[in-house]
Amino acid sequence: MLIHLNGALVSAAEARVDPADRGLTLGDGLFETIRARGGRPLRLAAHCARLRAGADVLDLPVPVSDEALGRALEETLEANAVTDGVLRLTLTRGPGPRGLLPPPQPRPTLLITAAAAEASSPSPIRAVIATKTRRNEHSPLSRCKCINYLDNILARLEAAKRGADDALLLNTAGRLAGTTMANLFLVIDGVVVTPPVADGALPGVIRAEVLAAAGAEERSLKPEDLASASEAFITNCLGIRAVVSVDGAPIGDGRPGPVFEKFRAIP
Repeated sequence: MLIHLNGALVSAAEARVDPADRGLTLGDGLFETIRARGGRPLRLAAHCARLRAGADVLDLPVPVSDEALGRALEETLEANAVTDGVLRLTLTRGPGPRGLLPPPQPRPTLLITAAAAEASSPSPIRAVIATKTRRNEHSPLSRCKCINYLDNILARLEAAKRGADDALLLNTAGRLAGTTMANLFLVIDGVVVTPPVADGALPGVIRAEVLAAAGAEERSLKPEDLASASEAFITNCLGIRAVVSVDGAPIGDGRPGPVFEKFRAIP
């Protein structure tokens, strides 16, 4: 596999990241997962905008232009002969001395990898509500794709131990924020609703498209609202998946619903 590292294509076996890189030592960085089709990254402008918004929050310089990022992403796809696949862009603050305070003139690390997309159609999700951790909606990091994903990992591990496919995360007020890997949508009384960013929902790229296309509402949601939903689904850049049960209780009739079927073809 060839990867794009700091402006050059290198083999994964030869790639080297500084042991003092703050992404490795402190989780000081951001990432974007980007769907590719026909050898080109999809929704590049939206992903670049979110990356730069997160970089502003972290006071982290993005070392290249959006145009250069687009070229690097396409070069990575071409080098790995991937036309239909998934790109992972990782940006860290780069190497630094011991301690929390970043160096005054950071040298960011930019890493891009590509992988072929799975051929199978994703199955419906049976979820649980995470009890081990919560989403901190008060933190500015809740709006960023930070490489420190440990809360999500803890919740995903809990879901696996409980025999579920994913976990719903509550925020500190006990409201639904999303899942470990995606944004959450419910259909209640015929209205498509999703948790607001203020409640800890990540500003997802596909989330924005569904909000516009479905005329969806951003609304604070409690776990009790799951019982009122006729259907539920989750969205991320890899697609849309139906949620058919939570904590063993079916959502609606326990099958993918018509709103999900309407939007499932979004690439």
